[in-house]
Amino acid sequence: MYPVEQVTLSSTPFGWLLLTLFIVGYYFIATEEKYHIDKAKPALFMGTLMFVMIGSYYVVRGYDVTPFEEAIEHLILEIAEIFFFLFVAMTYIEALIERGVFTALRAKLIAKGYSYRELFWITGVLAFFISPVADNLTTALILSTVLLTIDSKTKPFLVPSAINVVVAANAGGAWSPFGDITTLMVWAAGKGTFGEFLYLFPASFLGWLVTAYLLSRYVPDADPNKDGNPEEAEKIKILKGGKVIIAFGALTIAFAVIGKQFIHLPPMWGMLFGLSILQLYMYFLKKKHNIEVSIFESMSKIENNTLLFFFGILAAVGALHFAGFLIYAAKLYEIFDPTIVNIGVGFLSAVVDNVPVMSAVLKASPAIDQAQWMLVTMTAGIGGSLISFGSAAGVGVMGKMHGIYTFSSHLKLAWTVLIGYIVSLCVWYFQFVVLGLY
Repeated sequence: MYPVEQVTLSSTPFGWLLLTLFIVGYYFIATEEKYHIDKAKPALFMGTLMFVMIGSYYVVRGYDVTPFEEAIEHLILEIAEIFFFLFVAMTYIEALIERGVFTALRAKLIAKGYSYRELFWITGVLAFFISPVADNLTTALILSTVLLTIDSKTKPFLVPSAINVVVAANAGGAWSPFGDITTLMVWAAGKGTFGEFLYLFPASFLGWLVTAYLLSRYVPDADPNKDGNPEEAEKIKILKGGKVIIAFGALTIAFAVIGKQFIHLPPMWGMLFGLSILQLYMYFLKKKHNIEVSIFESMSKIENNTLLFFFGILAAVGALHFAGFLIYAAKLYEIFDPTIVNIGVGFLSAVVDNVPVMSAVLKASPAIDQAQWMLVTMTAGIGGSLISFGSAAGVGVMGKMHGIYTFSSHLKLAWTVLIGYIVSLCVWYFQFVVLGLY
């Protein structure tokens, strides 16, 4: 809560100007493909400008700037926790890519001679179980690259498989505190412990499984004309140090969890500690084996636009919160049943993107119990799969598979995602409400 002296802007013309700026900025974010402008640009411009305007307004009107300064300090800390967590995770992924970990995986899949349907299920399962560790965006980007390497032309295979990867990455990320930016936000805000997120596994898994089964019926049961060649696959090895980096990546996640749960450090602290270990290991490879692996080169390849997008959008939502608009969001939980509101959050996430929606819910901080916090975590994560640009994973795959995985191609099969979403809701209700298992 901000101090009582804070001026409520939501009922003033200036407050409505801020809201208008947010809507216009978000229009350009949502129409990224139409105007060919990366969504990070309008997000960063909008988020920073809104606070420049608020600060200027306070000074011109002669208001006490103490609440404004406190709000900025709090927001910087909140964004930094998420920013640095993702920064380290992406750096580890780039280091693994450099060491040929994913190249070896891709080569083995191709060489085994799997059918289209088998590859559909393999990539889906990998997406579901990698995303809880690597985050949904990174997982989706990696596996969409694998799909294109297998076959870059056969749309009956690529489109359902791309949707499957997006849904699996989002569903897999929903039951892990660091599998999705939204779950990371909930965890960092202290709305759930590490173990409490794991209770969402049944609902996430069964919802994805139903969607995957329905999508698999559209995948041709044919050979992708890739001859199985185990001997060729054996020639493509993970480069020296790759397996050690995998182990260090798992250890880094463990540091984040232990630091948060037991010694009350923010998750980013454990991640940055893990990054320091990775840097030292790179030094060891250079000195001991004369292998030049620059950690800064790996850092240069991370999705900086994604990080800047999150900074901008979280700043913009923070500005709306400071202005007093999110009080109305909290009132929805007082007027309607929280379950209904949280289910609606899932549908809103598909249209608006789940990051700003979850940020708004957290800043509104409604008085709901633990089961409801887990429900909104799940619906924001899984609901983003209903439309192609409703999640970071979907946006990433649209960029990677340009002209193949599109808004319209996703929409034609969105009914399969909707059925899976309903299944997840039913499983949550039976487990959390009927059985009380959480």
